[in-house]
Parts: sequence; structure tokens; C-alpha cells
Amino acid sequence: MTHIHVIHENGAWFEPLADALDRQGLPWREWFLDRGIFDLSRPPPEGVFYNRMSASSHTRDHRYAAELTAAVLAWLDRHGRRVVNGSQALDLEISKARQYAALEAAGIRTPRTVLVAGKELLVEAAGRHFADAPFILKPNRGGKGLGVRLFHSADVLRDYLGSLDYEPPVDGLHLLQQYVQAPVPLITRAEFIGGRFMYAVEVDTSDGFELCPAEFCSAGDAFCPAGEASRAKFTIIDDIDPGLTRRYEAFLAANDIPVAGIEFVTDSAGTVYTYDVNTNTNYNPDAEARAGRSGMATLARYLDAELERLNSRRDAAD
Repeated sequence: MTHIHVIHENGAWFEPLADALDRQGLPWREWFLDRGIFDLSRPPPEGVFYNRMSASSHTRDHRYAAELTAAVLAWLDRHGRRVVNGSQALDLEISKARQYAALEAAGIRTPRTVLVAGKELLVEAAGRHFADAPFILKPNRGGKGLGVRLFHSADVLRDYLGSLDYEPPVDGLHLLQQYVQAPVPLITRAEFIGGRFMYAVEVDTSDGFELCPAEFCSAGDAFCPAGEASRAKFTIIDDIDPGLTRRYEAFLAANDIPVAGIEFVTDSAGTVYTYDVNTNTNYNPDAEARAGRSGMATLARYLDAELERLNSRRDAAD
């Protein structure tokens, strides 16, 4: 029997998908890729492989999980296995700089961004490129909004870099980015499965930039509650601008990314800036319960369809 093989490194984030696969009675296997032994001289098992490796894996003491996954995906590609969110998706997942290049190539506007290699160069770069405007500092390889901070001057940035709060990015690369001021503290995350728009989520950013939608965020993620506050942090909406949807779907097709959450913010003039592509996407259970939706059930049906398509091709070849 062929299986759906799920590649990941976060058991808490995997549980909702495992439940959805079980509810639909689908055959699946778990590949927890924080470490392992792989005989590259032999072919991998048959089936559909779904890659959920996260850019934030290093924050869970899985420092080389992404690098291991890249090697495993190359092995799967070599043997022609069907991989959902394969090598190209992982490449964009672990580098926002490469994300922005791919988005801009697809005609999708991103915030003005300056790449800085070297902590000692950050203050000079901020003073040169953002002298009269607020800006955001973020790691090139992050995840969950970790390490994203707003600054109003290079002097404040200098104080932060000299404090105990500063954490160096895992790949040594910082991004200084234009701060897009929205009329209300909201960003929107558009969810896609099978390369097609499913729904969008409006996210209240009043409390900060750590916007992980999963129910099981770590206790340290102060701005990622599973429950509701006075105003729901996550609210599902059915539609976004149709033209933006088409551009996003074309971008995902061009980069072979069937499953993703794409985040954007709209300024007071109505200009849309896209700033993050999450290829390891999660869904907020409270928002879905209110809207009567299930992203994981939709994802499980998509993976089932991919497995059925694979099995049909194999049967036709026999």
C-alpha cells in the first residue's frame, strides 16, 4: 500500500493534520526530520510526500532540520517521488530575501527591504536607508514572527543591539524593512491548498508581530493565544481582491508550492504589500469553529486526491 508521508519537526503542529487524515481513513506515515539515517543508494518508499518543515525549526532545538530536509527532498526528487511543497518551497520558507525576489518577479509588491550581513552594519544601514521613517528589523530566516521588532530611529536600534534582548539570526542575515502603517492594526493571511485560494484570515496585530495561527504555540509566544480575547485575534473572511488572488495563485504555480499561507498588509492609500510566504501553514481552530471551516480537512482531501492520482498512474503503467 502506498502512503501519504508527512515531513515535519513539530509534533504539536502535526497533530491536527494527523487527526484529519485519521478521520478520513487515509494511510499515512510520519517523517520527523530532526535527525535520522538515510541510505541514499536505495530508493525511498512509494507514495505522496508532504513537506511541512518550518523556518522556525531551530527555535525548537532542531538546528539542522531544514538542512536535513533539503537533502531528503533532493533524494526524493532524484527518484521521481511526488512531493507537495518540495525543494523550491523549502528554499523560500527559510529565506525571506529569496521570498521577496520571487514575489517581485511575479509582479507582487513587497515592502522596501535592505539585506544586512553583519550586526555592526545595522545602525549605519538604518540611518542611511530609513533616516526619516519607522522600520522593522527581522531575521532572514525566522518563523512565527519571532525576532520582528519595530524601530523609530537608528539610535533606538543601537540601544537594542547592545542589550540582552538582541538575538542574532540563525543564518547571520538581518533584514531592515519599511514599516507599512495600516489604517487599523490588521494584516491578512490568505490560505491556499492545491494552489487554489481557500479562505483568508484577518489577524489583529495590536499586541505585536508574532502571528502564529496554530493552537499549540509555545508558552513563550505571548502574542499567539489559542483562545479569544475581547476582540478575536483571528477572523476568517471568504474573499480578498480577485486580482490579488490570481497573482498569488500564479506565484504559487510558478514556484511549485501547492500549500501556503501568504500574508499582506494594506496601507492608508490602499496599496497592498506582501511580506511573508508560509509554506508550513497552520490554521486557527477558534476562527475555523466560528466560520464552520476546516483547513486540515481540506488539506487531507487534497493529499488523498494526490495519492489517488499517483495510484491511478501506477495502475495504468502496470
